[in-house]
Amino acid sequence: MEEAIVLYPTPAIGHLISMIELGKLILTHKPSLSIHILIATAPYSGGSTASYIATVSSTIPSITFHNLPTVTLAPNFAASTPNHETLTFEVIRLNNPNVHQALLSISESYSIQAFIMDFFCSQSLSVTSQLNIPAYYFFTSGATSFAYFLYFPTIHNTTTKSLKELNTTLNIPGVPPMPSSDMPKPLLERTDKAYEYLLNSSLLAPKTAGAIINTFEFLEPKAIKAISDGLCMPDSPSPPIYCIGPLIADRGDGSDSGHECLKWLDSQPSKSVVFLCFGSLGLFSKEQLKEIALGLEISGKRFLWVVRNPPSGQSQNLALSTQHEPDLDSLLPDGFLDRTKERGLVVKSWAPQIAVLSHDSVGGFVTHCGWNSVLEALCAGVPMIAWPLYAEQRSNRVVLVEEIKIALWMHESYSGFMGADEVEKRVRELMDSEEGDSVRKRVLILKEEAKAALSPGGSSHVALAKLFESWKKSQAAF
Repeated sequence: MEEAIVLYPTPAIGHLISMIELGKLILTHKPSLSIHILIATAPYSGGSTASYIATVSSTIPSITFHNLPTVTLAPNFAASTPNHETLTFEVIRLNNPNVHQALLSISESYSIQAFIMDFFCSQSLSVTSQLNIPAYYFFTSGATSFAYFLYFPTIHNTTTKSLKELNTTLNIPGVPPMPSSDMPKPLLERTDKAYEYLLNSSLLAPKTAGAIINTFEFLEPKAIKAISDGLCMPDSPSPPIYCIGPLIADRGDGSDSGHECLKWLDSQPSKSVVFLCFGSLGLFSKEQLKEIALGLEISGKRFLWVVRNPPSGQSQNLALSTQHEPDLDSLLPDGFLDRTKERGLVVKSWAPQIAVLSHDSVGGFVTHCGWNSVLEALCAGVPMIAWPLYAEQRSNRVVLVEEIKIALWMHESYSGFMGADEVEKRVRELMDSEEGDSVRKRVLILKEEAKAALSPGGSSHVALAKLFESWKKSQAAF
């Protein structure tokens, strides 16, 4: 019987891309395998996935997608939920019967060697346990984030307070000193339903056959060692980890080459442009957009800026915001586009990020610190300004600035608002100062180390071989 690997990402474009890249990496080394990807439908916008899935389906016949039936949330559940993490966990929980049926169906024609699930899909462990299928976590962020998630139950057991009330510095094995307020938002409030779900995901880690992490040893050696030494789960056996990154999407078939922003970049001097882009959920208020515009104008630097509409409605949940093409004239300061047209370009809603970061004209990246974006910039050798917005991005900023030293810190106000003067200051600092030169040199070193990690004999190449070997052992154990 033909052998298969089943992948189960969360319904968000960033997580899906990483999972598909993992599938492609597996096929590169194990072309005889069949990859099956389960797709859950979310009741919110996690970024458009349909066209991306269609492209992969048409170009890689060894990857098969299985669309799970749409689940029904309780009335008003989505509207009353303050963050998309809770929605994700609830969708995954409700999909367990569908996952069970999909695995039974796939197993009629294939021998399932492993089930690889996103960390947010941990509730599916009950299904794989029933079916005796070895299950692995796939963690789409870095080892430092995984370290504090593994340590999260220890923090939970040492206090009855919410993290947002502690106002302290957390000392977590393998993690730089972390202000408690910089932990992911769902971990800050003990009564948040997502807090309970994430705590459970961490507690279930020892029940997996291992965790696959999108990082590489040279990038996060302290966190990787702390996890491997069992320091992050002092009361439970720590799962084996396989650091097989960096996994980033390739530049595809060249269909993006005609995008207006790439043509514009062709006319700009080398390393002169600051690129600003904030991910599929990175939305700013109209007031904040105006401050960014003023900061860019005052800086005098060349820029390429992706602008999306502000959040719609009253919901704090960005995932529920419906996106339409922005009206730049109404969102940006009067005359801004005309005054900056010789050195700046504002793009509506979306730009081909990997192609932009890889362009010779780009010399800096203002990012929300989503892990995919961080790795894309690193692999392109582009230094960053860290402006976190949601999820684990605030803790990513600490790591990028304090530990890895490939980004500068954007200092927001207590409310999270960023003034034009701060935008101007950081852009100038990145492009014109010794600090900027320092992070630029550091990121170029890491660019080469990333290539080395994926090369034969490199740390990620070796980790992947160990992962394949673990499948055989897990099959024997089950």
